[in-house]
Amino acid sequence: MPVSPRRAAEPAPASETARLIGVDFGYADAPGVLRDVNLVLPSGSFHFLTGPSGAGKSSLLRLLSLSMRPTAGQIALFGQPVDAADRRARPAFRRRIGLVFQDFRLLDHLDVFDNAALPLRLAGQKRAAYADDVIEMLRWVGLGDRLSARPPSLSGGEQQRLAIARAVMARPELILPDEPTGSVH
Repeated sequence: MPVSPRRAAEPAPASETARLIGVDFGYADAPGVLRDVNLVLPSGSFHFLTGPSGAGKSSLLRLLSLSMRPTAGQIALFGQPVDAADRRARPAFRRRIGLVFQDFRLLDHLDVFDNAALPLRLAGQKRAAYADDVIEMLRWVGLGDRLSARPPSLSGGEQQRLAIARAVMARPELILPDEPTGSVH
C-alpha cells in the first residue's frame, strides 16, 4: 500500500542518515525550487547530487544541513524528525554534520590550523587532545607546511582543501559538500 508523502514523518530507522518525505522548498522569487522530494540516505552510503545550475542542489543541501526549513514536508536526520525538535535541539543535529561550503567560509583571522580545528574547539575539546589529529589531517590534504598561514594567502585549491579538512575533523555522521572539488587542482 503506498504511503502518502504528506503524512507526518515517523522516526526513521537508525540505519538511515536522512529521510525527506514530500519536501517542498522555494524562495520568494522562485517558489518551486524543490517539489515533493522523497529521499532516503542509508547510513554509510555515498551519493552524488548532479544537475544544472539552478536545479536546487544547494537548496537541498541547505535543507539537510538545517540552515533552511522546507515550505512543506518532513525531514528526519539520524532517526529523529527534525521539525519535532525545538530550536535548542538543532545545534546537536548540526554537530553531527560536516559542511563544505561552495564559498569555503573560512575565517580570515584564524590560521590554517585553527580553521581546521574549529569544529573540535566549538565542541569544547582542548587543543592538546586534538592537535595531532589536526596536523595529520592537514598533512593528508597537502597543507602540512601551511599550518600558520591565513586563508587569504592560500590559493583557491588550498582554501578548498582546508574547508574539506575542517568538515571532516569532528568525524561527522553526514558530510554535505557543495561543489567540494571546484577549485582543487
